Parts: sequence; C-alpha cells; structure tokens
Amino acid sequence: MLSSGTRLLDVHADPDHNRSVFTLVGDDAELVEALIAGVACALERIDLRRHEGAHPRIGAADVVPIVPIRPEDMPRAKESALVLAERIGRELDLPVFLYGELSPGRGPAFFRAGGIDGLRGRVEAGELVPAFGPTELDERTGAVLVGARRPLVAFNVNLRGRLDAAREIAALVRERDGGFPGVRALGLDLPIAGLVQVSMNVEDWEAAALHEIVAAIEHEAAARGAELLGSELVGLMPAGAASLAAGAALRIDGFDASRVLELRLLEDAAAPEDRPAPQE
Repeated sequence: MLSSGTRLLDVHADPDHNRSVFTLVGDDAELVEALIAGVACALERIDLRRHEGAHPRIGAADVVPIVPIRPEDMPRAKESALVLAERIGRELDLPVFLYGELSPGRGPAFFRAGGIDGLRGRVEAGELVPAFGPTELDERTGAVLVGARRPLVAFNVNLRGRLDAAREIAALVRERDGGFPGVRALGLDLPIAGLVQVSMNVEDWEAAALHEIVAAIEHEAAARGAELLGSELVGLMPAGAASLAAGAALRIDGFDASRVLELRLLEDAAAPEDRPAPQE
C-alpha cells in the first residue's frame, strides 16, 4: 500500500497517543498514489466514534503533509499537495482543509481546536469551508488536513510528575506563549505508560535548538517536582538538527552539518550543476 512505488522509511505508534505516523519518500506521482491508498485504508479501519487517544485529531487520516527535502522543491511539493487534496475530496468523498504553504498562517492546531465536534460546528456556522470534498463532516471519518511544509522535528519529552506540570512547561516553551520560536507544545497524560509528556513540533530547528529546549524543560520540571525521564523522536529528523545538538553536547566550537562526513559526501554528490531544475 504505502510502500507501493515509494519507500516507507519509518512508522511510529504508541497506545497512549493511539496514532500512527508514517514517513515515506517517492517521486511526485508515486507519492500521491501511495498517500491516497493510505488515506483510503485509514477510512476503512478507523471509526472516530470509538477512537480514543491523547493526541488531538480531526479525522481518521487527520493530517497529510508533503515535505520537500530541498527548499527549492517547495513549489513541486505545493503542486503535489494540491493534486492530492483534490483527489482525496473527489475520490474518497472526504472534506479536505489546506494548511501550511497552501494556506499561510493556518497549521493543524488551527483546525484541531475543539476536536472534530468543534471543527464540525465551525463548518456548520460557515466559519470554515473545506477546500475540496463534501461540506459535511461524517462522525466516523471526520476530515483531513493536507498541506506542504518544511521539515520539522516532532519531538516529545517524557516526565514523571503531574499533568498540570507538563501543561505549564508546554506553555513556557511554545512560541505562542513567549517560548521558543517555531515550537508548538502540549502537555499530555500518558496513562498506559504512567507518565506525562511535553509533546512538541519544532517547526524551525535552526531557531530553536533541541538541546536548549530539553534543558529548559528539565529546569522547569525540577522546579515543579517532576523528573525528566527521556525523550522520543516521532518520525525522522533533519540531519542538521541532529548535528547541531551533537555539536552542542560535545561542546565543539563552530560545529555544524558541514563537519559531518556523510553529509558532505551527499552534498558533493548532488552538486548544483547536477541537480534537476525545480518544477514551477
């Protein structure tokens, strides 16, 4: 299904979030076909009326981003995302909302506020209109968010402590409340694991270094009688973000991705004169 014509690079799932994140790579047309098949499978297997999980969601498929590896390929990503959105609406009869580069200023949190019931109410009130597909949300399948965006780091920090402590710390580190730029954060309860969590999307890892975020969370957790137990990566992360954190941990002056052997070899192998021209 997802790996048909594409490469499935990673799958992340856990029972508390009750959510699966698939990372795949492929050419434009192959990627669109694989994602349509994946959304169709989610609609068949997931019933939101019986679905429970810590992570916010507004649909069985919830969110489907197209992410260009190179910044200059963003126009291609946007084009593919629009093709995908139109086909999901037409072929799968699912309401599609656009976010990210397809609808600047609107991210998943904009649509997830209030959950699926909140989104349905905003649609019925005329506040929001799906870009493609029907204008009514089925209570079993909900809607889907389709967009194009830069690579981000989906990164969670697990704590032993109170839920209100995790929520307070999330408010301190997220950009909206004066924290790190480009950081979206929630405090979540993980009853199966017996932990609480600061769940984050780091949308600009160059502006908000992961090691600095973790250090801030650890400091604030200690001030609230909570203990930082570890962190987890959801999906994959840009090599530059890992390099920056490694350089900081090792205290190497002037360290960046250009000092990583494999990355330099990849850059040399894809010299600008050898790269295909971006599709406008």
